[in-house]
Amino acid sequence: MLFSLVVRCLRPVLGLLAFGAIACTKIIKPGRPFAAYQPALAPDYSLPASWAALPSRPDSADVVPRHTPLRDQQPGARADVFYVHPTTYFRRATWNADPADERLNRFTDANVIRKQASAFNSAGRIFAPRYRQATLYSFFDEKSPNGRQALELAYGDVKAAFQYYLKHYNQGRPLIIASHSQGTHHATRLLHEFFDHDPKLRRQLVAAYLIGFKVRTDEYQTIRPCTDSTQTGCYVVWNTVAWGNGYPPFAGGVATNPLTWTLDTITAPATLNHGGVPIAFDRIDTAVVDAKVHDGLLWVHPPKPSGYPRFLLPGQPQLRHSFHIVDYGLFYLNLRQNAEARVRAWKRRNQ
Repeated sequence: MLFSLVVRCLRPVLGLLAFGAIACTKIIKPGRPFAAYQPALAPDYSLPASWAALPSRPDSADVVPRHTPLRDQQPGARADVFYVHPTTYFRRATWNADPADERLNRFTDANVIRKQASAFNSAGRIFAPRYRQATLYSFFDEKSPNGRQALELAYGDVKAAFQYYLKHYNQGRPLIIASHSQGTHHATRLLHEFFDHDPKLRRQLVAAYLIGFKVRTDEYQTIRPCTDSTQTGCYVVWNTVAWGNGYPPFAGGVATNPLTWTLDTITAPATLNHGGVPIAFDRIDTAVVDAKVHDGLLWVHPPKPSGYPRFLLPGQPQLRHSFHIVDYGLFYLNLRQNAEARVRAWKRRNQ
């Protein structure tokens, strides 16, 4: 099965060779050009089925890690969260996923809506659209327009979902934008198109958590990286790798330390880590990792508890021992508490 092959490519492997990573990308390359496929129908965002998470119904964004005292607080929340999920479509059958694919949706809900979007369910009501996400290979397709076209189609859906959200759900409420990986690729564009040149909407922005993708320090004309834990109207970024690893293309990108919420390069000790949540989503591990900003990346010493896997990204041998899939999990409680703090700060400044 293709998915199992991809998992074997992405699972933690020490000493994985570069040619092995490249072979992995070939496994997930669609067999024909983008134009040769008929995309699935665009989602109708007036239908609840077109959303992975809505505050009006039970879904995976409502859960909290098992065996913990955390609670979903969306019913009384006075802020909103628009969350764009990362790539969960690894197949080569087409360049873009079908948002009506029930199997894919179950996988998405169980793995990223539950383990990432839920981090915000104490700070705001969560809205997470399904969209025709680009297949993973799109990010490694540098020799043709296919990957760009697939990502453009995906962004069109995210944009349409956000427009529907603004018109029908927001009602002037303060707003967090949250995302990971491919989701951040799209969320970064949302901020360009909707916030950078719109002072009214920008005043509603609590913060944007643009995690797991490179975002430049000068990305926007009017929106700046957050420099402390309660600043609002700003953005936060990190990409987590094992200590000592570098990747030149991340130079010039923002790296926020989620243990201090600053941009400096001072090492924050693990004692400031209020709790990571492993992929099993069944406990809180306090002091799970330290963190240090370095050349657009976030360095951490590998955690001692199990459940925080790392891998060599396919086709990117320089980015060794990435903790990409646990960018959220390693700092789950710090992220959760910070979103709450920024919402409180936004309300103080706008009462």
